Parts: sequence; structure tokens; C-alpha cells
Amino acid sequence: MSNTDPLPNPHAYRPPRDTARRAALTVQTIADVAAGFLVLWILLDLLGANEGNVFVEFVHAVAGWLAGWAQDIFTMDTESLRVLLNYGLPAVIYLAIGHGTAARIGRV
Repeated sequence: MSNTDPLPNPHAYRPPRDTARRAALTVQTIADVAAGFLVLWILLDLLGANEGNVFVEFVHAVAGWLAGWAQDIFTMDTESLRVLLNYGLPAVIYLAIGHGTAARIGRV
């Protein structure tokens, strides 16, 4: 016996599961980009990038905005360790919250 059903309509209504997956992917991507800026700033700072460069200034401004709530949680004598901890903690938190939220949304 052969299947005589017509081909699915590409414009048909998509179930909410597809929407939930897209929302989860969006949340996960935003968290990854935020953590990426923070990690990029840590690398640029540790490698001694020229802070007068426009790109470095932009990355520093975005990372400073993203990690503004966590600034000076750790006050170390070593500048590189302070940057690593004060920008690394928000990166880890953004990844954990973003991926955790995406997993919850994706289960719908």
C-alpha cells in the first residue's frame, strides 16, 4: 500500500516546538556572544593590545558594559589576574544562565 497523502505545504503552520527551538537557539547565541566579548577582552588585555586602537577600545567598552555589575569584585595586586577574574566570572555566569535557559526553553 502506498502513501497517497499530498506533499506537506511549506507555508503550513509550524508547531510551537519549532518556535521553542528557535527561541532557545537565540538565547544561547546571545549568551555566547556576550561571553565571547568578555573572553576577547581578557585575551587582548593579557596580550597587551594597544588600547588606543579603535577595535580594542570597542571590545573594552562592550566588555566593560557587560561586566559592569561585577567590576572590582576581586581586587588583586596583579592587574592581569584582576582582569581575568573580574571579566571571567561574568563570562562563566552568562554562559551558565544562557545555556541553562536555552535548555529549559528547548524542552517545551
